[in-house]
Amino acid sequence: MNNIRNFCIIAHIDHGKSTLADRLLEYTKTVDAKDLQAQVLDSMDLERERGITIKSKAVQMNHQANGEEYTLNLIDTPGHVDFSYEVSRSIAACEGALLIVDATQGIQAQTISNLYMAIEHDLEIIPVMNKMDMDNAMPEEVEDQIVDLLGCKREEIIRASGKTGMGVEEILQAIVDRIPAPEGDPEAPLQCLIFDSVFNSFRGIIAYFKVLNGTIRKGDSVKFVATGKEYDADEVGILKLDMHPAQSLSAGNVGYIISGIKTSKEVKVGDTITHVKRPCAQAIEGFEEVKPMVFAGVYPIDTEDFENLRTAIEKLQLNDASLTFEPESSVALGFGFRCGFLGMLHMEIVQERLDREFDMNVITTVPNVSYKVRTKQGDLLEVHNPSGLPDIMAIEYIEEPYIRASIITRTEYMGQIMTLCLGKRGELIKQDYISGNRMELIFDMPLGEIVFDFYDKLKSISKGYASFDYHMNGYRTSKLVKLDILLNGESVDALSSLIHFDNAVALGRRMCEKLKELIPRQQFDIAIQAAIGAKIIARETVKAVRKDVTAKCYGGDISRKRKLLEKQKKGKKRMKQIGSVEVPQKAFLAVLKLD
Repeated sequence: MNNIRNFCIIAHIDHGKSTLADRLLEYTKTVDAKDLQAQVLDSMDLERERGITIKSKAVQMNHQANGEEYTLNLIDTPGHVDFSYEVSRSIAACEGALLIVDATQGIQAQTISNLYMAIEHDLEIIPVMNKMDMDNAMPEEVEDQIVDLLGCKREEIIRASGKTGMGVEEILQAIVDRIPAPEGDPEAPLQCLIFDSVFNSFRGIIAYFKVLNGTIRKGDSVKFVATGKEYDADEVGILKLDMHPAQSLSAGNVGYIISGIKTSKEVKVGDTITHVKRPCAQAIEGFEEVKPMVFAGVYPIDTEDFENLRTAIEKLQLNDASLTFEPESSVALGFGFRCGFLGMLHMEIVQERLDREFDMNVITTVPNVSYKVRTKQGDLLEVHNPSGLPDIMAIEYIEEPYIRASIITRTEYMGQIMTLCLGKRGELIKQDYISGNRMELIFDMPLGEIVFDFYDKLKSISKGYASFDYHMNGYRTSKLVKLDILLNGESVDALSSLIHFDNAVALGRRMCEKLKELIPRQQFDIAIQAAIGAKIIARETVKAVRKDVTAKCYGGDISRKRKLLEKQKKGKKRMKQIGSVEVPQKAFLAVLKLD
């Protein structure tokens, strides 16, 4: 056990975690030269296309140091703020972390928040300055920033390059020397922490775990504490690039278990595995329950695909524990699910994965956040969906979730970024200069305002030089109203939204204009209206397609034409009463992209 080291790699987006992990795998000969490709650990096509890591990946390496053989368990983690839950799970399974900072960009917001998470778990931090081969690297400045942040000595910072392989040997030596061996007793009752799981159509559900105490052997009867179910361990083993079966795994090791589990509800990430005959006294403290930030309805395009969609989301949830869902129905879209996501990127990735991995084509409604509504009777309701809002006369007040956002940027973009945040109803809490021309701005902002396009605007204003990170900061009372879209007087529930009173009229107008372009013309006039309660604030009309009924009248009395037009008018009126308006799929999507 003294020769095992468990560590993860944490950093901001694009600071070169996956590339550096490639070099470690190559140097320890875990990957053959013929299998070597860029970002070996990013196994999903989606990750390769976008160049981001979505899932944490565990892999075991063997390394010779100080004349002994060491087993290193590496976990590569995502850098995007939407996947910080993945990072928290990886940190719970480790004793040390490599903190990677890009030598060309310096410390970013995500670096700081991931670092705090690692320090809370008492991990040993090894600072690494990556991308030292770049011409625009600023090693001295970045070293100053790291020393300020960590309070470490300058000589403890390793200079490395994931591209050229510089410093890889020093990193491996530092992992062996500085990171403590896992603590645990191989003879104690078994305690394993599940930190991930995947679905395999041949073997059932495969759970990945870290053994804290005890030893698990092939064929043991095991019990999952949270669900109370018992299984036989058909196969246990270690994770290299693929799975390698082993006879037993003892304390300190990371591995997988296959026990023929068929239903996804029976495996929970953060659960404890123990023996049936000699159970452990208590379950391991898992990770904190994940709290979704953004909610959206996901509906199948064909209503008969509802059950297939349920199965697909359940299988996806195994692999992505931060996704939550519950069934709901909508008048316009039929039956579907109300899903909770950690952010807009997470929502986009889930939609993409449903399409690719399960061939499910889905409609997503306007994303929104959850609000707390206090009624005049004194009840406190949690509302995820504008259609679930009680009558306006019964509401005492509505509270919306706020976040504490930290933005790190160069001083020249400060003015524009402040304008953007204040325009989104943000309040400046404080601003600090980190070094020469870099500063940190801290804002309190309503989560509902940053859900749509805040991140894209921030990136374009700052030419990509601003980094953004946030955490929840409680609820506050706000003047919110429900904006309804009516077609011919019928409300379309999938398009309604809860919005701040000041922005409602402008948004209502824009939505009506956009829908007028997208709704196809019918045989009758279609009135598109935006309403707050009973008050109409905007209206557009889609004109009817009509036949020229007076074409056959030439000359003669005007009353002959009038008679034909009146007859047509009556027919149109009758048609309007029984006709229904189809809202095309692209209209729902266009409303999401209103700037």
